[in-house]
Amino acid sequence: MSTETAETTTTAPTAVLRADGLKVATTGGKEILHGVSFALTPGKIMALVGESGSGKTTAGLACLGHFRTGLQHTGGSILLSDSTDLLELSDAGRRALRGGSVSYVPQDPALSLNPAMRIGEQILEVLRVHGYGSTEAERRERLAGVLTDVGLPADADYQRRWPHQLSGGQQQRVGIAMAFACRPEVMVLDEPTTGLDVTTQALVLQTIHQLAAKHDVAGLYITHDLAVVAEVASDVAVMLEGDVVEAGSVKEVLYSPQHRYTRKLLNSVPDLAGRRRIGDVSAITGEHTVVDPDAGTQAASEPSTGTQPTGRRAAVSDRAPEPAAATQPATNDDGALLSVSDLRLAYGDNQVLDGIDLALAEGESMMLLGESGSGKTTLARCIAGLNDAYQGSVALSGNTLERGTRQRSADERHRIQYVFQSPFSSLNPRRTIAESVEVPLQMSGKLNAKQRRAKVQEALDQVRLGATYLDRRPGQLSGGERQRAAIARALVNAPSVLVCDEVTSALDVSVQASIIDLLRTLQVDTGMAMLFVTHNIALARHISQRLAVLQKGRIVDLGPTGDVLENPQHSYTRELLTNVPSL
Repeated sequence: MSTETAETTTTAPTAVLRADGLKVATTGGKEILHGVSFALTPGKIMALVGESGSGKTTAGLACLGHFRTGLQHTGGSILLSDSTDLLELSDAGRRALRGGSVSYVPQDPALSLNPAMRIGEQILEVLRVHGYGSTEAERRERLAGVLTDVGLPADADYQRRWPHQLSGGQQQRVGIAMAFACRPEVMVLDEPTTGLDVTTQALVLQTIHQLAAKHDVAGLYITHDLAVVAEVASDVAVMLEGDVVEAGSVKEVLYSPQHRYTRKLLNSVPDLAGRRRIGDVSAITGEHTVVDPDAGTQAASEPSTGTQPTGRRAAVSDRAPEPAAATQPATNDDGALLSVSDLRLAYGDNQVLDGIDLALAEGESMMLLGESGSGKTTLARCIAGLNDAYQGSVALSGNTLERGTRQRSADERHRIQYVFQSPFSSLNPRRTIAESVEVPLQMSGKLNAKQRRAKVQEALDQVRLGATYLDRRPGQLSGGERQRAAIARALVNAPSVLVCDEVTSALDVSVQASIIDLLRTLQVDTGMAMLFVTHNIALARHISQRLAVLQKGRIVDLGPTGDVLENPQHSYTRELLTNVPSL
């Protein structure tokens, strides 16, 4: 559906908030939004979709009259139902509306809550600031009611909990409760389920959908996850480089897309059945553009030609590549590159890992799947030596490793490398990319400065970042580029095993696709084994040959990826698969 037709449909008289020709520019004069228009109606949720840098968060924050440092409003309006232009109000006037008439749910639930305040007090503070109710008793009654609305206990004991005592899903529900506390007309939700496992995500999406319909709240749901859009929204607007390029109902836009960019985004979404090949995301945005013409580096989504081994084709197929050593690796230490035996870890009475046994062959990729708290990241950190409090054994090429990295030999540390979840916090902001990538080489002490520089250049070429990135700092890179730099740092010592901990959770779909394509290409090219920790089940067919499902510190399902997905043996696996959002 065209943008023009969509606007005719969505700018009905019942709209409670309408963005009309919204323009935003940097203080230096570069325009970020080029006249964005959309309308929100009571009881319905509109999804604002686009990649990092498309302007969707800037447009969403403008609905609260807020512009990030360095940005300014240069044209257009944000009209509330009573024709009040929110952008023409004074700062005090806008503050009075925020949290009352227009509320906001941020992306990171942990950062949105004050760690020094109990959750009940945080919600009460919102009610007091906006003058909800005439007495404290009325406000406490509303507090209990809104906690019940979001599916949390409303008793006094629960209200006295601190944020750190809640899971990620519970923290996000408290954030939603704060946003709904004063019965707003409009709610802006900025990626509220990013980082949540599929079960928790399903509960949070259900909560948002039900509350919007029950209380006639208009919602603007900012996301890059198109599968989530199909679950929660009734309308969708697709943004590209500051423009709405397509808008309409979810059925029209997601199932009959008219714009090439929308089709590209949809093709980048991993599907559980493995029918779509992810990685075909060439030239959607600058994220995938050739970055070093002098070095001849290719676009992130395009395989190189002429210099790859014969197994190269598998790296860009619709399934994960076959392992180099064996399609069915041994389940004990015999012949396994990496083996874990009876690994256990407890914190007091909390048994985090409870007798884990698994083996990883050379060139094989295994996915560790499970909800938050299942123990998958703890297991990965034990294998890498980042957590040394475990019992049991971890062996590499038949040799049992010491528990902590400090006790392991330099060669053993080099052979197992770890890529952390957040591309924004895993790199030192004061160091250049070259300095960060060079750290493992400096620690080995084997090469001189010139040799280290050449190795760093080679690693950046492997992840399709060129020489122009050597002297840049993390703040000058996008999320996808930072994650590539973090992968380059892990690759610079040519590891045997790469542990990837939720490395795509913070990335939009096309950047995620290019990272997955990169990792499986490296797997085939180098024979490196990979342990991929995630809660994103839809990635399984695209990245792993085998799949291990963890529940409460135990492996409850283990086998070839296709077998586990198509014939799950455990009820927990079946529950996870049921909750996977899909188009």
